[in-house]
Amino acid sequence: MKNNKNGFSGFSILGFFLFFFTLAFVSIGSIIIYNVASVKSNGNTIIIILSVLATILLGTIICTTIDIYRRKMMIERPVQKILEATKKIASGDFSVKLVPTHDYNKYDQYDIIFDNINTMTRELSKNEILKNDFISNVSHEIKTPLSVIQNYAKALQNDNLILEKREEYLKGLVIQTKKLSNLISNILKLNKLENQQIVPEIEEIDLAELLRVTTLEFESLFDKKHIELVCDIDDLKITSSATLLEIVFNNLISNAIKFTESGGKVVISLKEEKNYAVIKVSDTGCGISKEVGQHIFDKFYQGDTSHSLEGNGLGLALVKKVIDLIGGQISVESKFGVGSTFIIKLKKD
Repeated sequence: MKNNKNGFSGFSILGFFLFFFTLAFVSIGSIIIYNVASVKSNGNTIIIILSVLATILLGTIICTTIDIYRRKMMIERPVQKILEATKKIASGDFSVKLVPTHDYNKYDQYDIIFDNINTMTRELSKNEILKNDFISNVSHEIKTPLSVIQNYAKALQNDNLILEKREEYLKGLVIQTKKLSNLISNILKLNKLENQQIVPEIEEIDLAELLRVTTLEFESLFDKKHIELVCDIDDLKITSSATLLEIVFNNLISNAIKFTESGGKVVISLKEEKNYAVIKVSDTGCGISKEVGQHIFDKFYQGDTSHSLEGNGLGLALVKKVIDLIGGQISVESKFGVGSTFIIKLKKD
């Protein structure tokens, strides 16, 4: 038997001829033996020989039938299930679930394939949900600033608009266009990271100097919000990617400023611990609840919606991707209403 393009068992010409020639060979052999035996032997011998041949022929037919049934049950049926499942998956149906025919400790190869297909469909289903959520979130995040920009643009067309309002609307336009630009930039960076299109340029870098320079770029924001900045940075060099680490430091420091109220404090430190460079960015901001902490690195997730106008929920997702790419670790310690500390561990070599 053989499978056609739809996976169903079909008639095999080769199998038919093999079976036919086997029967023909046994029949011709029986006739020859009968003729020889009839000349040289008595009737009882002929009967015995014919009985043996008949038994062999019957046994061949029974064994062939059993083998056909065995192949159908143990090979063709599971293969057919696999073909039907993969056809559904190829058409976008990820709800497929194959049930193994044996207990776990008695799995055969087909049961293992069933389990692998079930695992694959679960992952594909998750990816499909994430993709749909991502598209929905991106659409929302783009639509919001575009709507604001449109409203400001219409208002600015009013010739009677007073100067103060005009300046206010123009300032709003700049903020929204900057937010839109940052959103698109972060989406492109995330996409490149997730598709491994960014190859880290690994080199020996002065981590302390990189952290100091990045922190100084936010000096005006610290002063504007009257936030106390405390730096405890030891001189330390590591082998890593300066470009990618700058993305991490920028996001963590800007978040610390964003979530810290006027008069608060941000502490940035760099220490060596057991061949690791440990960077900590602490703030006295609103803090993170346990529930929010479980999703803090998810794309578009914003635990504190009161600051939603200042970000798009991609910063920490980007940070996590970068840290994973360069082989580091990141964690957060936080107490709701007290503050948060983001901790990064990087191998020195």
